[in-house]
Amino acid sequence: MKAKVEELQRRRAQVMLGGGADKLEKHRAAGKLTARERIETLVDKDSFQETGLFARHRATLFGMEGKDMPADGVVTGAASIGGRLVHVASQDFTVAGGSAGEVHSIKVAESMEHALRAGSPFVFINDSGGARVQEGIDSLSGYGKVFYTNVMLSGAVPQVSIICGPCAGGAAYSPALTDFIIQTRQAQMFITGPSVIKQVTGEDVTPDQLGGPETHMVNSGVTHFIAEDDTHAMLLCQKLLSYLPSNNLEDPPVVEGDQRVDPDPGLLDVVPVDGKQGYDVRAVIARVVDAGDFFEVQSGYAQNIVVGFARITGRPVGVIANQPAVMAGVLDINASNKASRFIRFCNAFNLPIVTFVDVPGFLPGVEQEYGGIIRHGAKMLFAYSAATVPKVTIVLRKSYGGAYLAMCSKDLGADRVFAWPTAEIAVMGAEGAAEIVFRKEIAEAGADKAEKRKAMIAEYREAFSNPYVAAGRRLVDDVIDPTQTRRHIAQSLEYLSTKRELRPPKKHGLMPL
Repeated sequence: MKAKVEELQRRRAQVMLGGGADKLEKHRAAGKLTARERIETLVDKDSFQETGLFARHRATLFGMEGKDMPADGVVTGAASIGGRLVHVASQDFTVAGGSAGEVHSIKVAESMEHALRAGSPFVFINDSGGARVQEGIDSLSGYGKVFYTNVMLSGAVPQVSIICGPCAGGAAYSPALTDFIIQTRQAQMFITGPSVIKQVTGEDVTPDQLGGPETHMVNSGVTHFIAEDDTHAMLLCQKLLSYLPSNNLEDPPVVEGDQRVDPDPGLLDVVPVDGKQGYDVRAVIARVVDAGDFFEVQSGYAQNIVVGFARITGRPVGVIANQPAVMAGVLDINASNKASRFIRFCNAFNLPIVTFVDVPGFLPGVEQEYGGIIRHGAKMLFAYSAATVPKVTIVLRKSYGGAYLAMCSKDLGADRVFAWPTAEIAVMGAEGAAEIVFRKEIAEAGADKAEKRKAMIAEYREAFSNPYVAAGRRLVDDVIDPTQTRRHIAQSLEYLSTKRELRPPKKHGLMPL
């Protein structure tokens, strides 16, 4: 037996070296953690149980017969993060560039299936040059299994992709099917690389320009978080998972949190009374949530709307807010897509949604109309209407037209709608409305048109641009003192914690994708 155990230890030690000691050191010299070090950094100490350590490929063509690829280039298994079960896969770039062959992908898919059966989050750490071309169609079939399993997990358990190196070709589609993507500054992600683009279109572009983290955060919106390095990426993943339930049958993890809901006079100075003056809505959020801790998602994309996670008296919530500091907080195509996806995620995993509203409307323009603002804006209507989690809306200032409805109005199923005294809830702004409603009066004013117009704007604002008309129609539950905002939200979340809402039986709704 002793000899058998010694042989086991020798084989295990050899597999643990991945592509070899020299390749591991080269990997570290580039400022990266190895595949196993990434897992060790991510999970609780000594909690990782590996599966598939001795997995071997079965390819024989193009020099693959007898070629040693330890663990077939991917480390898979189960562990805990913060004492809660997770399943994880980590690609090993030191083994054939982390290329995905048949067995490699089957290992990943099986780990995902284990996550689904156990009801735990799945974390996939990507660092791969793409498909293992020597394995041909078997490699593609493996990708297909991963994609299919991604879809099976969707909405059942949280899925997080961490991009720590190249993620090219078909490999990029698996992260796109997950809930969140964390990309390090050393990583690139694209379907076709710079050389192929140069051959096909003649365009010159660097890997970073094409698929770097800034590109995917600011331009494409593919990436949700940017990490400075591998260690930072693992910390971001830990924090993200701390807000989420392990699966869709559980409630989000409630912590002790800050139970104080005292009036906050500081909120009186954050939002200017003048509706044309901008401000950073994150200053409002920070004063309402526990310890001012707001974990923003996609902070660099569609910055005219803000989304992210926070806690209020220990309860995790999803926060959505118009951002008046950027484009006056107007809703456009990208903002609609960003918010809609986030709403759908929160609803899938039982996270209450808190919405802060200060929106002048949808962005007008030929480009927006040609781009399909009607279809994309409708996604927000669909997402909010379909959401059955507790929904609390706070109207801070402007709330005009269709955008008023799109930002979780009472008619779209908001459970509580509160308005600050500065709120203006109307079909449109007073300036535009006065031109339509009082067109005749202004035209007949002669030389006094400017003064008449000013007077009509003031009259319209007095009559409609306030929260009291909406409150009179029961579209606002209460007009509140801004200093009491945290108390009203906390109370609402407590009273709505047992909310149940039944919907018509159907296979699924048809979101305007």
